[in-house]
Amino acid sequence: MSRQEFDIAVIGGGATGLAGAIALARAGWDTALVGPVAPRADGRTVALMDGSLQFLDSIGAWQPLVRDSAPLATLTIIDDTGALLRAPPVSFHAGELDLDAFGRNIEAARLVAGLAEVAQSTPGLTLIDGSAETVDAGPDSCRIGLADGSDLMVRLAVGADGRDSLVRRSAGITSRTWRYEQSALTAIFAHDRDHRDTSTEFHTRHGPFTLVPLPGRRSSLVWLTTPREAERLAGLDDAAFAAAVERQAASILGAMRVDGPRGLVPMGGLSVDRFAGPRAVLIGEAAHVFPPIGAQGLNLGLRDVAGLIKILGDGTGDPGDPARLDAYTASRRLDVATRTAAVDALNRSLLAGFLPVDALRGAGLMALAAIGPLRRFVMRQGLGATT
Repeated sequence: MSRQEFDIAVIGGGATGLAGAIALARAGWDTALVGPVAPRADGRTVALMDGSLQFLDSIGAWQPLVRDSAPLATLTIIDDTGALLRAPPVSFHAGELDLDAFGRNIEAARLVAGLAEVAQSTPGLTLIDGSAETVDAGPDSCRIGLADGSDLMVRLAVGADGRDSLVRRSAGITSRTWRYEQSALTAIFAHDRDHRDTSTEFHTRHGPFTLVPLPGRRSSLVWLTTPREAERLAGLDDAAFAAAVERQAASILGAMRVDGPRGLVPMGGLSVDRFAGPRAVLIGEAAHVFPPIGAQGLNLGLRDVAGLIKILGDGTGDPGDPARLDAYTASRRLDVATRTAAVDALNRSLLAGFLPVDALRGAGLMALAAIGPLRRFVMRQGLGATT
């Protein structure tokens, strides 16, 4: 048994944890990243908005990944609910904000692998390829017990360990969870027609069906539907699944072929009553979970990281000082609550099937199409600046 000491330990080797550990080390904190880094190839991609790209670039993590990503120049929403009152398609163009693109889409596994490469060469960052089993906070430090019997002594534990977060439970932070009668199918496709850097989101009665550009004539799919239908579709062979996706997409990209891994993920949500506890803070899905609508999930997690860096400063003082932790909670509460509520409301409105709800959703889309200042305000909010 041995013991190591650090200023901060980030627990969780996903994209948010890696970005957080790199950023903290670059800010001057002696940092450990605890947990295996294992990119999962399951067809998932990440649409990183402009604010997230700027943040990743600031920590030296984005430029090596640019060629593996595709720009998102246009976002189109199509009402495919079959509702009596349906809005016409609405498109958002990055050029309206004097941008070349709202952001870029990249395979999640490639993003994690790229961040891991940067982490390995970041001064002041130690990678510990082992699992945390206990997190015990004291008045001046926090002890993290590892699976191999060794301990870490840190002044702050950062929970980036997902929806079943050990850090959250150990800190006594209350969470609320819920489930949707939906599962998400994820996959990567090649197709005959050019996507023209356009992400297309069909709003169906069972949830969004979204095709997001990847480099070349390739796109990623996120298809939210009922668990039973998702299981049926997941059981199809590649040719039959591609044909089903092409039909659902009204052949806007022509013939489609599965060109990568496929995944199936149950849909649910999670929120917390606070973002910090004794000697602990939460980032990413340890603090908030909601369906993959509007490209908010990882972007919100990276804003958590940027907010934490802003509160902790340049590597001096006590990172676990209660005043700093309270300031972090205060800084993240409104952003997270607003986006969680918005995504939840939109998703439930698609599932509701009530005429008044359909009318309100349709009126909102028509207003976005017709009122330029409102549309541009919504687009700026979606970009999610991290500073």
